[in-house]
Amino acid sequence: MILDKSYQIAKVDERIYGSFIEHLGRAVYGGIYEPGHPESDEQGFRRDVINLVKDLQVPIVRYPGGNFVSGYNWEDGVGPKENRPRRTELAWRTIETNQVGTNEFADWARKSNTEVMMAVNLGTRGIEAAKNLIEYCNLSGGTYWSDLRKSHGYEKPHNIKTWCLGNEMDGDWQVGQKTAVEYGRIARETAKAMRLVDSSIELVACGSSGSGMPTFPEWEATVLDHTYNEVDFISLHTYYGNQENDPANYLAKTMDMDNFIKTVISTCDYIKSKHRSKKTMNLSFDEWNVWYHSNDADKRIEPWSIAPPQLEDHYNFEDALLVGSMLITFLQHADRVKMACLAQLVNVIAPIMTENNGRSWKQTIFYPYMHASVYGRGISLKPIISSPKYDSKDFTDVPYIDSAAVYNEENEEVTIFMVNKNLDDAITITSDVRSFEGYSLIEHIVLENDDLKAVNTADNQSVAPHTNGTSTLQNGMLEVRLSRTSWNVIRLKK
Repeated sequence: MILDKSYQIAKVDERIYGSFIEHLGRAVYGGIYEPGHPESDEQGFRRDVINLVKDLQVPIVRYPGGNFVSGYNWEDGVGPKENRPRRTELAWRTIETNQVGTNEFADWARKSNTEVMMAVNLGTRGIEAAKNLIEYCNLSGGTYWSDLRKSHGYEKPHNIKTWCLGNEMDGDWQVGQKTAVEYGRIARETAKAMRLVDSSIELVACGSSGSGMPTFPEWEATVLDHTYNEVDFISLHTYYGNQENDPANYLAKTMDMDNFIKTVISTCDYIKSKHRSKKTMNLSFDEWNVWYHSNDADKRIEPWSIAPPQLEDHYNFEDALLVGSMLITFLQHADRVKMACLAQLVNVIAPIMTENNGRSWKQTIFYPYMHASVYGRGISLKPIISSPKYDSKDFTDVPYIDSAAVYNEENEEVTIFMVNKNLDDAITITSDVRSFEGYSLIEHIVLENDDLKAVNTADNQSVAPHTNGTSTLQNGMLEVRLSRTSWNVIRLKK
């Protein structure tokens, strides 16, 4: 590998390390919020969960959905709690108590040192509700909705700057599904109205809910044709699983993710050319993760229960490797992927798990997410790698080594992230880092386990990183031994 400080992709937007909290399962109730829990604060928010979120240094959290938002009346979740209605929640067929809403979530975000990415309902609602919500959240006062917020005890506006125009509106599972033209039109008009209330906001239009949708990427082209001048981002969503228990093929799925990103970029640039625009459309990968372990259990959920344990994937070691490679993929596209949200943050396909009235713990995927977020701030560099390759069921010429590097010029640090996907053998990689003269090797973090199916529990953190990686740096040549199937973080400092 050659790693040179002049081989720059782009400055990393820290929001690629964002996450997602939806009113789904135990993400909110029993996750971030559990009044009466020994760790809960005066508002009912679990301090143990907040501390884990702080460990991850999550910069932004998407809220309140997800599929949930397409049937949500935001007014149900503000004002005195005793007056809030219980509603049938159609996306996940549960009862929503509305004990947590816009103001409470804004409070939780402040306590967690994060920002809010707010989604508006373009399924059952539209321009009026979105306009009122942004007035409620962002205007200082003197109008009906901003004064209503003040009457609810929030004198200062929340100043939420990033907004999603609906969610997965191409999906037939969505309440209020729309065609690309229907969605493009309502998204454009909603965007215009919201910007008239607050011109400083950023807006995300819905892309396809997955690259396997029959309308992909025509959906993106049509939606952007309507919204290109009004929005700042187009969204991407993807989830991967290993239902066939084929680890080599599973770990290669970032090749699909890379192709997904490249296809959306090319579609954006086509519309840019078509509109003779000088604006470059960026990407918000605002749902991504591994999701398949809980599929059978979710089929047995009793409808119309309150905060049942839905989508509670218990992640294993190979899931952590894939999550690491997905994070590397974002860094490789740091010039266009400016936001990303690991879906989700607590209990629901999440790095953090909790017990009701009990403990919290770190899932296997917590660690690569934390390492990337903490150490991956700076300029994304393009490593030039000569790696052996393999073929799998669905992919050919899969590099055994996935790698990205981030140069933090201010702190005079370089961090190299690497995944070795070889199921059998360690690989030694020699890296030319002579452009970083005067730098020393300060740490080599490794996440490894002999059992790809090993999981973490509240009682046993069997998958956890160590700092005993084997690396040497001499005369500008870095030699790193990558254990078989391992996640590695190599840190250099001047």
